[in-house]
Amino acid sequence: MPNRIIRNMVENQTIIRASAQTTVAEAASQMKQACVGTVMVIERDQLVGIFTERDALFGVLAEGRDAKTTRLAEVMTINPQTIKPDKPFGHALHMMYEGGFRHLPVVENGWPIGMVSARDTLVPEMQEFAHQLFHHEHIAEILA
Repeated sequence: MPNRIIRNMVENQTIIRASAQTTVAEAASQMKQACVGTVMVIERDQLVGIFTERDALFGVLAEGRDAKTTRLAEVMTINPQTIKPDKPFGHALHMMYEGGFRHLPVVENGWPIGMVSARDTLVPEMQEFAHQLFHHEHIAEILA
């Protein structure tokens, strides 16, 4: 699992991009529609930040801000660390662990091409679980 190459992980991702002037409500609506937890914030063709579910919770909801008037620029994570797509996923996990964050933009030639997250560690296990479910009649057979 940690040896998976990031490019292979992000090649079919849906990426949500927005400007720093986008409201939190607009970004959250796009996130919900695309079933993603992060928006890449782009200005002048450069990644300037990311807006995550955590930013919405801690920076907006917990602070009593209005999502319809709060701009991403006010609550986003500014200048996030990034990773190149040719790196192994284990390198990304190490960066996230050391940095205390869960989302890591994948950038190639200055342009964001995807996002890896701590949640991506579950993919192989979830696939194996689905495989086992397919081959057993009852979930109790798997959990025994």
